[in-house]
Amino acid sequence: MKERKTEFHFFTIMEYEEEAAYLQDMRRSGWKLEKVTFPGIYRFTRCQPEEVVYQLDYNQDGIANKEEYVQMFSDCGWEYLFDFMGYSYFCKSRELMTGREEIFCDDQSRLDMIKRIFCGRILPLLVIFLCVVIPSFYHYAFQEEQGVWAIAFGVFCFLYLALFVHFALQFYRIRQRLKR
Repeated sequence: MKERKTEFHFFTIMEYEEEAAYLQDMRRSGWKLEKVTFPGIYRFTRCQPEEVVYQLDYNQDGIANKEEYVQMFSDCGWEYLFDFMGYSYFCKSRELMTGREEIFCDDQSRLDMIKRIFCGRILPLLVIFLCVVIPSFYHYAFQEEQGVWAIAFGVFCFLYLALFVHFALQFYRIRQRLKR
């Protein structure tokens, strides 16, 4: 029987809850998360099946003050696993929980994390889009020899716009759910 397992899963930056549910299902199936690498490669080792809750937090300030940040969660019984792409991964055995526990104490803290994701991930992409992709597309699209660069930057424009629309829809859905 294999002792290690590698799987590919792609979760967008707003699908942190879906990613946590995936990790919980894997642990319930007897696979403990070891690490995540780009682009969505999850490495697991075999373990006893267990009910474990995984939580992800996106907090660049926390990562900058790592010791205090990790200690704060540790004091509440959460085990710090590692950081990946700005997210910190935590887990806690259900046996240690009294009811439903999360690293976020209320909906406002969840909304704050979503705002941190927006500022840390989407704003830089928006700046690149507005300052590099759009001007380059405009430059290459209106040259006499339009060629492959115009097509390439057209594809980049489409991908960026799709990414922004997708994020905006996810942000809106989460915000509406948390406001209820």
